[in-house]
Amino acid sequence: MLRTPSSLLLSGTLFAATQAMAGDLLLWQTNSLSYLYGKNFAINPSIQQTVTFEHADRWKYGDTFLFVDKIFYNGQQDPNKGPHSFYGEFSPRLSAGKIFDQKLQYGPIKDVLLAMTYEYGEGESEAYLIGPGFDLAVPGFNYVTLNFYRRQTEGPRPGDGVWQITPTWSYTIPVGRSNVLIDGYLDWVVDNDQNSRGTYHANLHLNPQIKYDLGKALSGREKQLYVGAEYSYWKDKYGVEHSSNLDTNQNTASLLVKVHF
Repeated sequence: MLRTPSSLLLSGTLFAATQAMAGDLLLWQTNSLSYLYGKNFAINPSIQQTVTFEHADRWKYGDTFLFVDKIFYNGQQDPNKGPHSFYGEFSPRLSAGKIFDQKLQYGPIKDVLLAMTYEYGEGESEAYLIGPGFDLAVPGFNYVTLNFYRRQTEGPRPGDGVWQITPTWSYTIPVGRSNVLIDGYLDWVVDNDQNSRGTYHANLHLNPQIKYDLGKALSGREKQLYVGAEYSYWKDKYGVEHSSNLDTNQNTASLLVKVHF
């Protein structure tokens, strides 16, 4: 597999971050497993069941988030992936403020980071993303981040060299004996790319979760067991432009159960 200089730089940085995490630099981490069931998905089979593993951590010089989805199509066949598929992302960020021991604060900006993501899955889905990231101070929120990525795809498929804007957020609402957690992200690919393989169209994917802390309500053990729903709105899913012949605008919700450990 041919690696361009930017791909090598990103791969090396990801390896270095992983090696650093193996030492005594870890500040905190959390892992979780989720089960989701939903209908009315676009492009792929309409009914999907998904098992998701997630990991998040903060370490001395940045933070890391990764997830892996195993997706089952409820007995139906996807033309390109069969009865099931997988997809994942690995997203480390390096903090300039922590590396240089400086407070890089200005207005709502709490820190400036180098943000990276590696996307992988079945078929031609590999992509490398790199760009500036920001931690933002927004009153009432647990966290808000804003990352700007330049996307680079593997091989000749379209979608190379386009820009993506990705905010993430988390907000907690006290409800009775427990809390409701609203968190999620938005991926907005802002421009198009075209080559001999086809066209990758600008697209927008909004994906929040609304979860009730059932563990806290039942036993007082908070942030361990959640139930709720995940909403997915994806305009021009996978960069495929919506048309009268092919509906690529996804608008659906899934029930979910999530366990942290």
